[in-house]
Parts: sequence; C-alpha cells; structure tokens
Amino acid sequence: MNAAPSTPEPDQRASVFYVGQDQAGHWLVQESHGLLEGRFISRDAAWRFARSEIHAYPGGHIVFTMQCIVPTIPFEPVPEAATLVLDRAA
Repeated sequence: MNAAPSTPEPDQRASVFYVGQDQAGHWLVQESHGLLEGRFISRDAAWRFARSEIHAYPGGHIVFTMQCIVPTIPFEPVPEAATLVLDRAA
C-alpha cells in the first residue's frame, strides 16, 4: 500500500496582511482577523507598514492583492452634527 505524502495544513490562525486598494483607490493594509487596518498614501508606504508590523504576528505573512479591499474602518469624515461638543462653561 502506497502512503500519500504528508503535506502539512496551513495554520488557519496565522495572520495574513493584505496590501491593496479599496474602490476609491486608497492603499490599505488589512489583517485577516480584523486586528489591524491602515490607510496609506502609496503602495510603498502600505508595504513598509505591513513589513514593520508583521513581526508581531507569529507565522503571519504579507499578500499583495489585486482584488478590491473593503475597509472595515470608515474613513469618511464625521458629520459636524455628530461631533462631541464640550461645555466650556467654567
């Protein structure tokens, strides 16, 4: 009987940092478990950030994706009516 070669399964818990763009063309870095997300002005800035942070995620790796990344953090400005107004009465 021939035994199939043993191929280890990838660690499903290991983080993947996706580097890519959203629909608006912003460069994003997004961690696969939702633990980290950042928006950057260039692909190089996003890549440098991902490389500087991946060491904190044992077994993690970085993937450049051509698919559109959907931000989990809204980047739109907060409407003025929703901002917190502090009482300045003393």
